[in-house]
Amino acid sequence: MNINRIWRFIIIIFLALAACTGNPTEPVVDGSPGASEQVAEIPSIPPESTPGSSATPTTPLPTATPEPLPFTQYNLSANLDYDNHHLRVDEQIAYVNRFDSPLSNLLLLVEPNRFPGGFHLTSLRWSDDQEITDYTFEGAELIITLSETLKPSEIVHLSLSYELNLPQQSAPYGYSERQTNLSDWYPYIPPYVPGAGFLVREPSFPGEHLAYDTADFMVDIQLIPPYSAEGLPLTIAASALDKGDEDQHTYRLEAARNFTWSVSDQYQVLTTTVGDVQVLGYSFPYHTSSDEPALQTTADALALYSDLFGPYPHESLSVVEADFLNGMEYEGLNFLSHAFYDYFTGTPENNLVIIAAHEVAHQWFYGQVGNDQALEPWLDEALCTYSESFFYKHYYPDLLEWWWDNRVRFHEPTGWVDSTIYDTNDFKVYKDAVYLRGAMFLEDLKVLIGEEAFNAFLLDYLKQYTYKQATTNGFFALLENYTDADLNGLLNEYFTNR
Repeated sequence: MNINRIWRFIIIIFLALAACTGNPTEPVVDGSPGASEQVAEIPSIPPESTPGSSATPTTPLPTATPEPLPFTQYNLSANLDYDNHHLRVDEQIAYVNRFDSPLSNLLLLVEPNRFPGGFHLTSLRWSDDQEITDYTFEGAELIITLSETLKPSEIVHLSLSYELNLPQQSAPYGYSERQTNLSDWYPYIPPYVPGAGFLVREPSFPGEHLAYDTADFMVDIQLIPPYSAEGLPLTIAASALDKGDEDQHTYRLEAARNFTWSVSDQYQVLTTTVGDVQVLGYSFPYHTSSDEPALQTTADALALYSDLFGPYPHESLSVVEADFLNGMEYEGLNFLSHAFYDYFTGTPENNLVIIAAHEVAHQWFYGQVGNDQALEPWLDEALCTYSESFFYKHYYPDLLEWWWDNRVRFHEPTGWVDSTIYDTNDFKVYKDAVYLRGAMFLEDLKVLIGEEAFNAFLLDYLKQYTYKQATTNGFFALLENYTDADLNGLLNEYFTNR
């Protein structure tokens, strides 16, 4: 065999081995502090040569681009007894270590366990059906000690079975006379911050405390029975389209922060489309003049923000009338308070329109770009509040000044934009600082650096942090690429930690 054939043989063997050994580690996807990138090294192969001659390069071999690591996957099968407010759930998790740090344990957040008697774990096993015994479970934290460290790019599989007893409360999680809401209803693994651990915060009244990694969801739901005690059929509103049938409701949601659903025997359903996206509205039958405006505002905002911020990544978006106060965002589903429907005046000069536009913006600033909602809530709430001004400027330009006067200036807001949810127990104080002063800061920033630079920065911010965890430091580091303006005056006026 001559030397050319030897090298061809070596190349064939190398490529075969490369195809069998799995993917090299990709650059980490999470943008949390301390995360660093790893670049896979491709071994070099000498070029072909002939006896007695020096090696001369030939056409270079193509180098394979590492396949992206999959997102963590959650497979959930839930049976809901609507009138008894009880669920039985089987859950499988395929967790992917997307970081360059090995993990010695896994932490699952179990928000339903914050309610007395609300969560009962019946089984916890590895994928080979071996029972998991080395764990602690206190409050909302279920910590599993791994027998072997989970190396970067490796995947671990586990399964849980549990029962939920829902609390009676008008809230995103629990039940009222008119609906059952299921947000943050399953154990999940929060973002991991290398050097600091899993990102876990305690709840506080003014704002949200949870952070989420991007994941894929497969959800099967059975309603047992499929009607309420009054004999009325039950309707499910969810973060994705139902691909099942009357007996088995099946959902698939990819690249999402969470999966949320709501059930009622009173929902009236309206639908429209924005391009290929189906927009669904679920509301109670008490104010039919409000139902279509809630749906249409959601659709209009979805169309506008898709143009401004980039494509909406899912095939549906649901807006659900909530039997609680205020609005609340989840991936693929927004809640709007019944009060917005009750007091709708028939014009865009109304909270129904303002808050519907706000919540849709969260599909980008929260859904696509994640953040620590407890310590840096301005990164989603201020940007979504400011997005309302984009909505009014585009659809109701004559009302843009009305929006600034009604939404912001009337309240004479004070406080630091970078306030946390732990700085006050007063929602108005929190909202004034984070939402309203946050919108004022962004407007002043746009004026200072120019609209063109501001818009380019915002698009790049979304691009750089999609499917990652954004931070205040990262926000301002990226901003430096778009302006040489002196920001000290703005920072001193609006921020306490800059």
